[in-house]
Amino acid sequence: MTTERVNPPQLSPPTGFTHAVVATGSRVVFLAGQTALDADGKVTGGTLPEQFEKALGNLLAALRAAGGTPADLARVTVYATDVAAYRAQACRLGRIWRDLAGRDYPAMAVVEVVRLWDEQALVELDGFAVLT
Repeated sequence: MTTERVNPPQLSPPTGFTHAVVATGSRVVFLAGQTALDADGKVTGGTLPEQFEKALGNLLAALRAAGGTPADLARVTVYATDVAAYRAQACRLGRIWRDLAGRDYPAMAVVEVVRLWDEQALVELDGFAVLT
């Protein structure tokens, strides 16, 4: 797969995301929403950063199982139950992202939701990747 990250100069400089990702490949992997569930189906972590790290780890585990890598991510949507808390923790969440997924950022959006499927969940990530 090849990806081209596009950040037009007339748009605000991106921080922790890419404005557009042009992906060329032969396989698309759609990744289901992942929260901070452990292997027993229980939400782990009491803080947003702890849950974000587990949810991202779960998303990447599903991607790797499908034959992909973090660099193959084309799009990720983050669903947060408190966007103000997400913004307040943005630097820490960005470090977690870089530690787990690197600096090849996909196109991203953060959406505030009233609640997630698992009532204790503070954050959920889904997305898709393009593989060769």
